[in-house]
Amino acid sequence: MKIQDFLEHHGIAGNPFAEEEAQNDAVFKRSCLETTFHPAWDKIFGDPSEPSTSIVFGEKGAGKTALKLQMLRQYQAHADSGPEAATFVVLYDDFNPFLDRFVSRVGLSRPVERVLSQWKLWDHMDAILALGVTQLVDRLLTMPARDVPTLSASQSRDLAVLAACYDQSTAEPFPKRWRQLRQRIGYRRPAGLWPLALGILATVVMAAALLYSGKQGTLSWTSLWWPWILLVGAWLPWGWRRLRSLWRSLRIVRSMRTGNRTIGQLSRALARMPEVDLAGQPLPQLPRSDDRYELFTKLQSVLGACGYGGMVVIVDRLDEPHLINGSAERMRQVIWPILDNKFLKSPGLGFKLLLPVELYRFIEREDEAFNQRARLDKQNLVPSLEWSGETLYDIASMRVQAASVGEPPATLAAFFDDSVDKRRLLDGLRTVRVPRQLFKFLYRLLVSHCHAHTSEQPVYQIPIERFDSVLAVYCRDQDAFDRGLAPR
Repeated sequence: MKIQDFLEHHGIAGNPFAEEEAQNDAVFKRSCLETTFHPAWDKIFGDPSEPSTSIVFGEKGAGKTALKLQMLRQYQAHADSGPEAATFVVLYDDFNPFLDRFVSRVGLSRPVERVLSQWKLWDHMDAILALGVTQLVDRLLTMPARDVPTLSASQSRDLAVLAACYDQSTAEPFPKRWRQLRQRIGYRRPAGLWPLALGILATVVMAAALLYSGKQGTLSWTSLWWPWILLVGAWLPWGWRRLRSLWRSLRIVRSMRTGNRTIGQLSRALARMPEVDLAGQPLPQLPRSDDRYELFTKLQSVLGACGYGGMVVIVDRLDEPHLINGSAERMRQVIWPILDNKFLKSPGLGFKLLLPVELYRFIEREDEAFNQRARLDKQNLVPSLEWSGETLYDIASMRVQAASVGEPPATLAAFFDDSVDKRRLLDGLRTVRVPRQLFKFLYRLLVSHCHAHTSEQPVYQIPIERFDSVLAVYCRDQDAFDRGLAPR
């Protein structure tokens, strides 16, 4: 007996339990994305018009990625719903490029744990600024020119500086992209041209004098030192400016351990900005968070002028980078610096940290100093993304209905015969704990049932004996997997 025959008998097109990852789950995206929420959703999501921070711990398959997709949909719906300002959402869910650059600069030959122990708050801030600035520049360059918001002179300068340091797009060469951005936002203030003009003028005069003297046969004066000293002196202001830009760029690149900007690219960009625009401005030249806080404030000011009322950073997939490879200790080394109440409670800035449940055990063992710095009691903390048997039943039922093509829609209860009562079904689903394991179990149950019957004598309802036997084996395998004893 084929699974397709079983599903078609119940009026279902496609297997609603085939996908295990929300990112690739068509059924979830089509119907459950806006209808099926975790009971703690309101606490996690909050008010989209007032960005807030929440920290969620959940085991694998508990629905952290589904939460991320639902938040993205809700923020988009909020932006489309009316005159209220939209929320600028930054997805901080791919740590690989930032960790790779960090390790390559801190020490490739050193043990990973020792390298990650040097990961600091400002490394997170640089990474988030890079993602946010790159995303904003992309939007400004791709939108019609008539829709580009009008920025004040200071905001145009701030965005030009932010793009010079943090725009990490590889779609176009950086010089071309930075030039297009300055033209798009109206930042056309040229750097002081008199040093370059003085040097060129002195060179032209020197060349003309040499040419004239050669024709007159009086080149003996070229043996004098003072004309050459004057020529070098004429170029000194220009050389000094380039040297200052080079030194400033060297310090920035050395301090930004997660960035991909080269010294030459940054030096040429900063040299094209008037010195008065850079004097006294916060630049990420030192390994500290103070300058980054000011840069976040400047980015938020630019976002406000672009029509955004706040900024939210969604952190997910912390366990997936190849340098972390699921290690709880390495995850702790990377994420702990961001647990800083001053940063998490920055005005107009919210964080949604979707973290593996293994990290919560570290929190329970932390000292008073960590607790005072992180103030997790103020961060809308969800210690465990738990699901009841009733909620898991509702999730499975909604997926069955979403895949149903008949009228009335199919129900999950119709899959089972009368020997499987509602209470037994709820108790069984409760033991699988999370949605991903729920889908795996139901898929295995359908396969087992269909393999036990032929197409000539099909049985379209699952008996209690089959439900109990498959559940017992699945729970045993799940327990072994949780203890690291067997793959599943």
